[in-house]
Amino acid sequence: QIQVFNGHTSIALSVEYLPFGIKNNSGNSNMICSGSIDNTIRFWDIRSNKNELYMIKGDEKEDDGIYCLKFIVLKKKKETNNVRYDLNLAHSYLGIICFFVKQKMKVFLFEKFY
Repeated sequence: QIQVFNGHTSIALSVEYLPFGIKNNSGNSNMICSGSIDNTIRFWDIRSNKNELYMIKGDEKEDDGIYCLKFIVLKKKKETNNVRYDLNLAHSYLGIICFFVKQKMKVFLFEKFY
């Protein structure tokens, strides 16, 4: 079955299934994430049929769309107790790479490696 997710105002170039879920009022959510030329990364709940959970908007002057997304779940060490760190990557056309660390909610920007 095909599901349509409405929200982007331009072409979505990347879609990624998130290897982790979130807990919300309606229980656990399975999510996909989409990146678009409209400079947004959008998170969608695929269980609730198309509800947008969250949006990250890029800088209109600095960014030229989101072209690639990758989500990585890092294994926890035994001594960290129940803490899990998830690393999320987004790459824009201009060469900016953003790292979003879920546990600490920090964003690191690395520009133009070439």
